[in-house]
Amino acid sequence: MVRAIYPGTFDPVTNGHVDIVERASHTVEHLTVGVVEVSSKRTMFDVDERIKMFSDAVAHLPNVSVKAYSGLTVNAAREIGATVIIRGLRITSDFEYESEMALMNRRMAEDVETVCLFSALQYQILSSSRVKEVAALGADVSDLVPKNVWGPLVERLEKRKASNS
Repeated sequence: MVRAIYPGTFDPVTNGHVDIVERASHTVEHLTVGVVEVSSKRTMFDVDERIKMFSDAVAHLPNVSVKAYSGLTVNAAREIGATVIIRGLRITSDFEYESEMALMNRRMAEDVETVCLFSALQYQILSSSRVKEVAALGADVSDLVPKNVWGPLVERLEKRKASNS
């Protein structure tokens, strides 16, 4: 049984993330979306909110689960019995970062492989950071995030805007 983990901050989950999960779910018996609890990134949503949003977005996939983890991804992979780390590649700058990460993970855990899936063309420039940035400036990004994410995103941005006023 091939188990995999798809790690990330997912703040918030985007349609690009969901696309990678949908495609990866067809290649493994079970895929765990690993939501990083503590990140060097300043997150808009707490870990429980991010898990809920991602879980709702992939509820149609019976072999996918979503859970939090902290620490090294290779350790999280081993804890759930995963032998594969799934990563998404967007624009070419992702390749260098992901290559370095894959090689470091391989050094720490030779039994865990990294598999990169290329993002669909319409998601090549999509990132959670960009979604938050342009949404905060008033742009409609409803077509870039799952339907269940749009409302909480707008609500959180409005709350931040009100508290900064």
